[in-house]
Amino acid sequence: MNPTLQQRIFAAVGQKGTAPLPNSTASTFANTSESGRRPTPESQIKYLYRMMWVDPDLRQAIIDVRDMDKLDGRVRRIHSRIARDVVKGGLIMQQANGNETVSKLWDAFQRRLQLNRVEKLKSDARGLVMEGNLPIQWVLDADGNIVSGVRMPSETILPNVDAGGRFKDVSKAYIQYDVMTGTELASFPLWNLLLARFDPDNFDDMGSLGRPFLDASRTTWQKLRMTEEDLVIRRRMRAPLRLAHVLEGATPEQLKDYRNSVEKDQAEGITTDYYANKKGGVTPVQGDANLDQIGDIVHLLDTFFAGSPIPKGLAGYNKDMARDILEDLKRDYYDEVDVIQDTLSYAYEQGFRLELLLKGINPDDEDFTITFAERRTETLSQTADRGLKLKAMGLPQGMVWEEMGYDPAYVEKRRAWEVQNYSPYPDPNNIAAPKVSITPGNGRKGESGTSISNK
Repeated sequence: MNPTLQQRIFAAVGQKGTAPLPNSTASTFANTSESGRRPTPESQIKYLYRMMWVDPDLRQAIIDVRDMDKLDGRVRRIHSRIARDVVKGGLIMQQANGNETVSKLWDAFQRRLQLNRVEKLKSDARGLVMEGNLPIQWVLDADGNIVSGVRMPSETILPNVDAGGRFKDVSKAYIQYDVMTGTELASFPLWNLLLARFDPDNFDDMGSLGRPFLDASRTTWQKLRMTEEDLVIRRRMRAPLRLAHVLEGATPEQLKDYRNSVEKDQAEGITTDYYANKKGGVTPVQGDANLDQIGDIVHLLDTFFAGSPIPKGLAGYNKDMARDILEDLKRDYYDEVDVIQDTLSYAYEQGFRLELLLKGINPDDEDFTITFAERRTETLSQTADRGLKLKAMGLPQGMVWEEMGYDPAYVEKRRAWEVQNYSPYPDPNNIAAPKVSITPGNGRKGESGTSISNK
């Protein structure tokens, strides 16, 4: 590594082996007393194993969820829907007081890491949902610019922590293993690899990794797939109409010839005809009359979607579901989307804070937030209505812009530019502000109604 660049990195994140991540206190990674944090006797063996090797339970969960995503369109739809809703609107930086230098650095950082492309954001969001973790390796060039944020496979990452859940050495915070050979492929200092975790069992334990969103639904999904396969086999084997052919006095050879002449055009491989050489005739034998009873599958579907963030109605199963119940489930789903957005945007913000440190700028001195433009899955009319209501309640205009997903500093900058360079009105200062009135309970489904007037 270029000595100058190495010095700049250590100057940005502190002395080697002792510095925390940007915007973290020194106590975050300090060794703590093991009292009160010792593992229970039941989990001591597993805990010690976790300190020496990648978590086998998490690795198996990730592999299972990937197979589910590959084999089942419902699971793929869940993952794609969550990822699409999370990245809706893209990333933005919000500043209370606009700083031109920070804005330019963010624009350059966003372009270099392709964070302005929805494919990149959706890939990271899918990885976080499917694996429960998002390890991002920051790649630097010779000039100290972060030129890439590479998503690593989380099932091969081992946090190098002690019994207290703190990093033993921040210069070797994470280790990547080849699980086939057991060899150590690489180690990463804390500033070089950021691990975003979704729903870890213990957030304060740095060795406790996140879980895939559908982790607890794996068993139900396996039962559902098995039951559906059994239903198809049962339907193919028992549904067809069967015929009993009776040839009185026929020899076995004659019966065999007759059977071959009847079955020569059958290609399904399902036995639908039976033969006997005793007195009788061709008698129909009814198939299964109860093939429409699929209560087991309905139960497993309800159980599977109960553990899924997406309501069953949004996945196409809208039978016997009331609209008001679906609305409540949708709101709960949007809350989950907000949590995933916060987890994902935090990871990008930490990378940008490291970029500022490498440029000699203390990020704690700058008032900015990296977030997603659309915090809720709403229509444009709903977003505009919410902004007008917040404005009518007396919130500052900057907070209203932030709530609607815009950068207030950029809005004011653009407004000033348009006043100087383009304005459809001869005197913009004489334009009266619209009057917004709110009528409680006058809107759809009991919501408040909004009325806008220029008088």
